[in-house]
Amino acid sequence: MTPAGTSPANEPANTQVNVFALELRRWRDVRGLSLRALAAKLGYSRPYVSKIESGTEKPSEAFAARAESILQAGGALRAAFAEFIAARPGTVRSPVAVESRDSAGSLVVDHDDASLSFDGLNYRLRQRRRLINDGSEPITRYLIRISVDRYPGDPERSNHLYQENPLTWEEIDLHAWYGENRTEPMTWTAHHDRDAFKEVWLMFSEPDSGRHFPLYPGQACWIDYEYTVSAAHWGNWFQRAVRLPTNRLSVRLDFPAELEPSVWGLETSMTAEGQPFRTPITHQAEPGRAMYSWSTDHPPLHARYRLEWDFRGRSDDERTPPSRVMAGLGIAQEGDEILREVARPFDLPAEAEDARRVIAELNSAAQRVAQAHVFGKGMGIAAPQIGISRAAAIVRTPNGDTITLFNPRIVETGGGEDEQYEGCLSFFDLRGRVPRPLTIHVEHTDIDGNTRIAVFDRGVARLVAHEVDHLHATLYLDHLKPGVEPISVEQYRGTGANWAY
Repeated sequence: MTPAGTSPANEPANTQVNVFALELRRWRDVRGLSLRALAAKLGYSRPYVSKIESGTEKPSEAFAARAESILQAGGALRAAFAEFIAARPGTVRSPVAVESRDSAGSLVVDHDDASLSFDGLNYRLRQRRRLINDGSEPITRYLIRISVDRYPGDPERSNHLYQENPLTWEEIDLHAWYGENRTEPMTWTAHHDRDAFKEVWLMFSEPDSGRHFPLYPGQACWIDYEYTVSAAHWGNWFQRAVRLPTNRLSVRLDFPAELEPSVWGLETSMTAEGQPFRTPITHQAEPGRAMYSWSTDHPPLHARYRLEWDFRGRSDDERTPPSRVMAGLGIAQEGDEILREVARPFDLPAEAEDARRVIAELNSAAQRVAQAHVFGKGMGIAAPQIGISRAAAIVRTPNGDTITLFNPRIVETGGGEDEQYEGCLSFFDLRGRVPRPLTIHVEHTDIDGNTRIAVFDRGVARLVAHEVDHLHATLYLDHLKPGVEPISVEQYRGTGANWAY
């Protein structure tokens, strides 16, 4: 066990190697693998992997990519390799330093790693934490929480479920261990026992033996625990709350591929509303499984990181409502005041930097949304839909082109009119039959401040007109003919196909 603030004995002084080597060792520890086991999974010899981890051999890009894939590091190993390549010789990079704290029994979480797997019937969580005692007294126990909510958007329904069918200790089947490779089993005792909520003290002692192994000041250790919850009790979400100073947080999800999962993340805190993760969730397909991983460094205290998912391969009554999926992806929903505000134009080229930043945010949102839904007709997002009241929008056409628009307005229409069903990311539970012109002429400003006219036809014209409407505080529901009502997405039969002309 390496004390906090020091380096492994075999770590070389050349920091170019340290960046990747330290990260590789960290993730091998997180996954509980020996050097031999990791080498076997990577398909490299044990001596070669040992040399890379010790810093005497430089990693290749192929090795780094393979390690990222096998260890499911949420992009951390890929970033460490890029930093290693870019590092200047002689630059010193130390392991994360832990600030000194005066309070007795103060704990620091060096790494908090959760692996959640689902077999179609039950969820199984493996939680690993590397703890550092940064206080002045021995630590003899550690509090964990097990909280479930089958219907997070419907508390009355959830309360009824757990009153009728509470979460039990037999179902949870909790087991805990101490040590890097589950060296010692740990005793646990119930602290709170509620229908949908359990709190447990993990004791730094062996069951029935009377043997104790406190975590003394300055020492570090891994603790590891697992429990099971049935799908009848577990909703389509998993949340990590940062209650102790934490250096690294990571999550891995493992689902059956046949369920066609889509995954997104939302970050909240005591002072900020939910927003999409700042770092992407990575996806990896394996035979019969869909794997997702995510990590972040130095999460702030009291932050909450919530991963949600939808199983598109399940029947409709098991699906997450589409509007909730979009809200989780950071899309403003019907009723949000920003959707009824006229967006502020850009002064270009003076505000070119701001304009580029907004477009980057729109492209990032479009990428998240495209992972959760198939858009056969193309898609678009306007800046107000991601909480930015500026006159910018993007449209992705069915053939893969991206149209970027600043300060757009429709100045001419022609070619007649037709009616087609439209959807909107801001109320994705509905589809409405909307009349639109077949051709539109759009005046817009380019990044250099030049005024231009672009002509769009048919399906692309419809996509562009929809986004221009958003920038002028108009929703497609405003265009429905008198007496025409939208239909539910379940009634709509055109998902994944282009409009017909």
